[in-house]
Amino acid sequence: MRTSDYDYDLPLDRIAQSPIEPRHNSRLLVMNRDSEMVEHTAFHQIGKFLYPGDVLVINQTRVIPARIFARKPTGGRIEVLLLRLESECVWEVLIGGKKVRSGSRLDIEGGPGLEVISVVDGPRSMVRFDRPIEPYLPLVGQMPLPPYIHEPLADPERYQTVYAKQSGSVAAPTAGLHFTPELIAQLENKGILFVRITLHVGLDTFAPVNEEDPKEHTIHREWCELSSRAATILNAARQAGNKIVAVGTTSVRTLESAARLASEGETVAAYSGATDLYILPGFHFKAVDGMITNFHLPRSTLLMLVSAFAGRERMLKVYQEAIDKEYRFYSFGDAMLIL
Repeated sequence: MRTSDYDYDLPLDRIAQSPIEPRHNSRLLVMNRDSEMVEHTAFHQIGKFLYPGDVLVINQTRVIPARIFARKPTGGRIEVLLLRLESECVWEVLIGGKKVRSGSRLDIEGGPGLEVISVVDGPRSMVRFDRPIEPYLPLVGQMPLPPYIHEPLADPERYQTVYAKQSGSVAAPTAGLHFTPELIAQLENKGILFVRITLHVGLDTFAPVNEEDPKEHTIHREWCELSSRAATILNAARQAGNKIVAVGTTSVRTLESAARLASEGETVAAYSGATDLYILPGFHFKAVDGMITNFHLPRSTLLMLVSAFAGRERMLKVYQEAIDKEYRFYSFGDAMLIL
């Protein structure tokens, strides 16, 4: 297995720069792993492929306005991107610019100052704010849109799912962006269940794999939680013969992390804590029967994850079909349902 095995050519005009309105009008490519049949439809038709008792597992994390700006003692302006809260006032961050060393002081524009505790790796550093930064973020922070999106977002809520609840992510769980309250109500009326989990998304999830061998790539830890109530519903659904469908790769990682702790006869166990689960082809899925996902970047861990679920060659073939049929790719793009 080589990283180059997960490369493909994407025309730049296929990268979605803005979201579809309404959300559920995005396109949906449906792939059946057993029959290898591919169907093209709209996301609001997803209920046609689900049955009463099936469970959609959604990630209720909420993206924080993690992009803030600071001034160096020299007056120079630099960007600070919050990645992960380590402890009160201590954050792992990415700092733009050069010559920011351990012990450096920075002043946040409109917020508290900070001290660089240590430089972890390149722009990645640990910093300590003079006061908690969270209360200042609504005023001084900006939504951390991916670098391939060049158009400004008129409404920051469009980079949140409609069910986002627990703040902590620096990137959206984008497969969930297609749901509207109306579609959720329609699916629930059909007897389809929704189970909420939480995984706070870090930027490493979307980082390209630079190593020649994907197994040498390090995936960083992210915090996730699956409650005991959620575990009870999921275990009952599986025992009744219904499908567990993960909405997004973050839900996949949470479910499969919880599956590692399951007792005999169970599918998942309640789980709360960090996960560094790295899913590559050859992985044995224990909890996920289906997956809703967007179209991912070449050479990314996310493309490797969906390839582990559906097969690399089949996945790249389906991606090429989506390109030929002018699907929209990446965060604000169209969706795929893999069953």
